[in-house]
Amino acid sequence: MKKTGALTPSDGEPRRAAVAGVPAQVNADGRTRHEVARLLLEQGPMTAVVVADQLGISPTAVRRHLDALVADGEAETRDAPRRGPRGRGRPAKLFLLTESGRARFGHAYDDLAVSAIRFLAEHAGEDAVRAFAERRVASLVGPHSDAVTGAMEPAARAEALAAALTREGYAASTRKVGAGEQLCQHHCPVAHVAAEFPQLCEAETEAFAKLLGTHVQRLATIARGDAACTTHVPVAPAGTPEAGRQPEDTPPEGHRSAGDATPGGDTPRKGDETVSANGGHPV
Repeated sequence: MKKTGALTPSDGEPRRAAVAGVPAQVNADGRTRHEVARLLLEQGPMTAVVVADQLGISPTAVRRHLDALVADGEAETRDAPRRGPRGRGRPAKLFLLTESGRARFGHAYDDLAVSAIRFLAEHAGEDAVRAFAERRVASLVGPHSDAVTGAMEPAARAEALAAALTREGYAASTRKVGAGEQLCQHHCPVAHVAAEFPQLCEAETEAFAKLLGTHVQRLATIARGDAACTTHVPVAPAGTPEAGRQPEDTPPEGHRSAGDATPGGDTPRKGDETVSANGGHPV
């Protein structure tokens, strides 16, 4: 088996310079662990001894990294098949990556999704893309609808929705701004796809309005290059001046926190949309 580029051993670990205030040993550990995982990705199930031989570091150090990968759910073990007469002792242990471990090396899922939706649009039309977006968001928020609609106050419903989105991987939070709440999603797993197909964002906004029982206004999206997907949720009674009022203390452009309103002030940008609870777009 051909060896990969061996790491420079130093008590079983490579010597690496500290980076940006990270202790050298911590930085070295992370890089070595990544190399161990990469080897499992490229060459399949391997024993600790084989990994150590490939990387040029001690088996003891390799086992420490492999055990850490297993503890984190990024690798798993299986017994190596026996060859020749069955001898005494336990069989060698093979290590292989789990799906979670493979994820650290990235996927081409975004490009695949864009290609698939592009094909859908070309052969079935924009209505089909819209229907797909609506079904997707329904499957996303549907399981959490009781928790959201069960909250009595609009602010509490927004908090419940943020908690639900966080459980789905969107790292969401809320904060009080003026006479309303801002729902902020600091991560978007489909941002790359939504950049080409805004129907995903539009369907999401309409679903939020229905769940929250009030009109909402999408102020920013990661797909458009913003720091977070931000949705204004009014908590004052509909029809009052306070219901749609935005704060006047928005920080200047370049100094916004991830949950702040639109850049450069509180006036929604062209393309920002208000959606009512019944899914309509008020004039």
